[in-house]
Amino acid sequence: MSGINWKIWAALLSVYIAWGSTYLAIRFAVETIPPFLMAATRFLVAGLILFAWRKAVGDPLPRRLEWRSAAVIGLFLLLGGNGGVSWAEQRVPSGIAALLVGSAPLWMVLLDAIRPGGIRPGWRTVAGVIIGFVGIALLIGPSQLAGVGQSQDNTGILVLLLAAFLWAVGSLYGRGAKLPTSPLMGTSMEMLTGGLGLLAAGTLTGEWSRLDVSSSSMASIWGLHYLIVFGSLIGFAAYTWLLRAAPTPLVSTYAYVNPLIAIFIGNLLASEPLTPQILISAVVIIGAVALINTSRMEAPGKIKAPSPSTGND
Repeated sequence: MSGINWKIWAALLSVYIAWGSTYLAIRFAVETIPPFLMAATRFLVAGLILFAWRKAVGDPLPRRLEWRSAAVIGLFLLLGGNGGVSWAEQRVPSGIAALLVGSAPLWMVLLDAIRPGGIRPGWRTVAGVIIGFVGIALLIGPSQLAGVGQSQDNTGILVLLLAAFLWAVGSLYGRGAKLPTSPLMGTSMEMLTGGLGLLAAGTLTGEWSRLDVSSSSMASIWGLHYLIVFGSLIGFAAYTWLLRAAPTPLVSTYAYVNPLIAIFIGNLLASEPLTPQILISAVVIIGAVALINTSRMEAPGKIKAPSPSTGND
């Protein structure tokens, strides 16, 4: 690792901070902005900027098949995954949301094992899945066990678990989907199609009647701007560059670091609960994800960085 240059470390640090802090930014943003419309604005603006940039530097216009693939991925990841997180963070602390969404690799292993042509997990991967769900049980068990009293909202927790599941479905589909050769062009397409899905969800759930821009707090407005610039543009650009320039095991560390950053930032800036039970759950869940990822990386032909989270995905 000593031979890794400062550009890689700078990019990695930007991914850590940008995606680790997006969970708190989402919480601030949805305080006074309806969640689906907030997320739609975030991804439509960022997607248009990315698409225009990639077209300006010479990327060809995507084909219809590529748009279809991007739409499927965007709807699962951004509408199902990020939309679920945005909605749930009206009810659940951002640090807990980050931990539950960080469990997406557990669902990916289970789905990959049962789908036709999927990968049969080895014993270390199975152990990682079992340990990971034990960590989730510790986190979302009885309120006195989690140590956060009545702030644990069962509906919000269920939506977060569903969001992680849908993120896993979209990530697995994306492995073999036909997308543009430019990763950032593909990302922009997913943002645009997912953003349109979020816009439709906001419309169908009546969020326009609850949207009052004049009464939006500065915390919500700055949270939305942060999500557009750091969460969607800088974070994805740095991650895409790292996939080409850095060792995969190093890039994969964001999956373990980001939930920890989310927990501590939420406690520091929003006084979210930081109890021994939450910390123990974090160690168990993150350790399980690390075990799953390292076991896959050691398997021939399976070396692949994990999909980025919905904070940040």
